Amino acid sequence: MNDINQENDQQMAPAGKQDLEGRGIDLLLDIPLQVSVEVGRSKILVRDLLQMQEGTLIELDKLAGEPLDLYVNDRLIARGEAVVVNEKFGLRLTDVVSPSERIENLG
Repeated sequence: MNDINQENDQQMAPAGKQDLEGRGIDLLLDIPLQVSVEVGRSKILVRDLLQMQEGTLIELDKLAGEPLDLYVNDRLIARGEAVVVNEKFGLRLTDVVSPSERIENLG
């Protein structure tokens, strides 16, 4: 009897629903994510922010040569080193969070 109910459910389901169920996790693979690389951080006063002009230097909390942090949707995913690729900056990953930790961090 369950087989008959399942067949009826499939026949009555909207045309797109069967396609969605068949694709499973593939639906998630095309979702765009915000990726950013953090060189360092600093805290400044509003007074200093308002006085900034071209040429102002801001001291960051990281030392030169330290790994850069890679964030996906504001969550730390990996660390790496800056590289140049086709005249653009890139990041060579040196330490990546495990897949299970990445999934946990998305929540």
